[in-house]
Amino acid sequence: MTLRTTPTEPVARPSPVDAPDPMISVRELWKVFGPRAAEVPGSAELCGLSRRELLDRTGCTAAVRDVSFDVAPGEVFVVMGLSGSGKSTLARCLTRLVEPTAGSVRFDGQDILRADARELRALRRRKFSMVFQHFGLLPHRRVLDNVAYGLEIRGTGKAERLRRAGEVVDLVGLSGYERSYPNQLSGGMQQRVGLARALAGDPDVLIFDEPFSALDPLIRREMQNEVIRLHREVGKTMVFITHDLSEALKLGDRILIMRDGAMVQIGRGAELVAAPADDYVADFVRDIPRSHVLTLRWVLRPPRPGDPLDGPELGPDVVVREATRAVLASDRPVKVVEDGRLLGLVGHDEILAVVAGIGLAGEAHGGQAP
Repeated sequence: MTLRTTPTEPVARPSPVDAPDPMISVRELWKVFGPRAAEVPGSAELCGLSRRELLDRTGCTAAVRDVSFDVAPGEVFVVMGLSGSGKSTLARCLTRLVEPTAGSVRFDGQDILRADARELRALRRRKFSMVFQHFGLLPHRRVLDNVAYGLEIRGTGKAERLRRAGEVVDLVGLSGYERSYPNQLSGGMQQRVGLARALAGDPDVLIFDEPFSALDPLIRREMQNEVIRLHREVGKTMVFITHDLSEALKLGDRILIMRDGAMVQIGRGAELVAAPADDYVADFVRDIPRSHVLTLRWVLRPPRPGDPLDGPELGPDVVVREATRAVLASDRPVKVVEDGRLLGLVGHDEILAVVAGIGLAGEAHGGQAP
């Protein structure tokens, strides 16, 4: 199976010297269930077996297979795949709700797989929080007390925890419902309570495990917008698990696609849509409107002799859909400029090819961004 991390470098990134240290760093992570689990990661022969072959040979299932990635501070990192792909197990390995079989998970420089029970409790209480599909609210407690519960466990005084709970209740749009019980709230409102509870402890990282999959489509869209708004306001690092590609593209700065416990491709949404690593990813993205995802960086072309270079300018990371009107209204190709440097031109033909869904964007560049 081919893993494509980034087919090219379609988005300008900081140099290694300037890049921030990752908030989460995962290396060679395995989670194997079964009687011979510990043997699998260290055996080249067993690692090379398919899921079915491994089960038949050893009685083991590799739910997470040799996964490595970094999550930058403030990034929304999405992990997606079909049922059984290992994405939820991976999320639980990050916090040791499921104990990994092998590998390392470093959180802000600390290897949490080496943390003892006391250190792990402190990390869970103060550094990261999880939001699950099932809200897990305490039915006998009102909204404000549900939100404050984590602070209560931490030992925060009553006045302070209620003050903080009131702040995050307002932040997630539940003002006026502080004294309501969970069974008096809609599903979307209950999920807001769960989100507020996760935010109350001011964690560095929020991990969402398919939190909206049980919600009605309209409420789900509303909650997605809420996550975007909250990320914009509070800037938390987020790891978001989903099986929905549209949700992944809407929320994620980068997306990791998994299959049978292994990584298939990791990259920005435009990278996955324009340059899928294999047929599996191509099937995922086939029905996605490319004009909603691809940026001008993926569709620009080099200047040709005689091209006028006095057209309007746009940045390379403008989404095609947002650029369509400006490009079609101009009688000259739009210049795609970054940091004062001309990257290329986009004219009517390039825009209409994407909007009409003709082929894969980026074909003019051999399937790669410039």
